[in-house]
Amino acid sequence: MSSQLFLLALVTLFSPLCGAFFAGIPGRYFAKEISHSVTIFFMILATFSAVILGITTVLNPMHVSFPLYTWVQANWLQNAGFSLGILLDTLNITMVCMVCIVSLLVHIYSIGYLSKDPANPRFFSYVSLFTFFMLLLVLADNFFQLLLGWEGVGLVSYLLIGFWFQKDSASAGAFKAFIVNRLGDCAFILGIAVLFATFGSLDYAHIFQEVTVKAEKASFFLSSGVVVSSIPLAALLLFIGAMAKSAQIPLHIWLPESMEGPTPISALIHAATMVTAGVFMLIRLAPLFSLAPVVLSGVLWIGAVGAVLTGLLALVEKDIKRVIAY
Repeated sequence: MSSQLFLLALVTLFSPLCGAFFAGIPGRYFAKEISHSVTIFFMILATFSAVILGITTVLNPMHVSFPLYTWVQANWLQNAGFSLGILLDTLNITMVCMVCIVSLLVHIYSIGYLSKDPANPRFFSYVSLFTFFMLLLVLADNFFQLLLGWEGVGLVSYLLIGFWFQKDSASAGAFKAFIVNRLGDCAFILGIAVLFATFGSLDYAHIFQEVTVKAEKASFFLSSGVVVSSIPLAALLLFIGAMAKSAQIPLHIWLPESMEGPTPISALIHAATMVTAGVFMLIRLAPLFSLAPVVLSGVLWIGAVGAVLTGLLALVEKDIKRVIAY
């Protein structure tokens, strides 16, 4: 049973990457119909595997982790190296099913939307690559892999928003989105660094097991004479990263300009998957955030204020895509 789950997870994760490769590199030498047919085939394969995983989880709830690849392993990495793995549980698989289904629908819709665009293969390659990085993020069992998926999603988002780079507005929107997300990513990386300095590991299981034990004892020296508790500091920095990715106030300024990309991207990135990456991260790291009540209060207030203000902004917008974005 475990080997079958692992195989299904591999198919789900790497099928979009295969589609991105075949559409992106040799795709320009073939008819554009072949490019989108290849990517859609691999997305159907990924979605089918994800749905089977979802049905299996409903019938038999699970929480299993499979190692994939260890990049760095050294003595000073006490409990875990920098590695890749696959974590399967109800939360992960639910998110994987949503990402795959939405991405497949976007692929299919884009056939007609971009039928006359000469850069059709490049677009389908980008969309499949985005899906791969999103799945890499969701299926991560450690913070190193979470960071890889997090940065990959940001990179491909930049490429997709600026897909029509001949337009000045598209190039400016992509650049703005990239810079704002990098600001959040700086805080995100610092939060991971604080956790690594505190626990000596990047593995979810190890950190969640030790976090309750070290919650009161763990401290972090910011400078001479300044000491703060590690858990709230890490939670705050990680939340700032989620604010940028999910376009929360005051890091929401990139979202309306991102609508300059093709309409299917507005659905894939800014309505269904990328902006939910921050929400998913908060839920996945709930054992950590539950020990930082001040940060949780901040999450509540920022989310509530953001919902009201962006709703008011949407009332005065004339572009339907910007209305949906807000």
